[in-house]
Amino acid sequence: MELTAVLHALSDPTRLAIIRTLHADAGGRACGSFPVDVAPSTLSHHFRVLREAGLIRQEDRSNQRWTTLRLAEIDQRFPNVLPALLAVR
Repeated sequence: MELTAVLHALSDPTRLAIIRTLHADAGGRACGSFPVDVAPSTLSHHFRVLREAGLIRQEDRSNQRWTTLRLAEIDQRFPNVLPALLAVR
């Protein structure tokens, strides 16, 4: 997990909205339940960028793909960075 990749991933408003949603929902969410207005293929692209930056984890659960924020790992690697970035409006 590199800071430049994290900052790049969070530079997009849609990806930032995904991370804010996951931060508020500590248990994670199904991929189709995020409050973003983008096509499914675009959402998949955003999830890929967030995964590659190390911000999220995704797993298949039955017929859903479940997305969780890797908060503990992020906080360990970059203490206080995520709360500071999420506070910016």
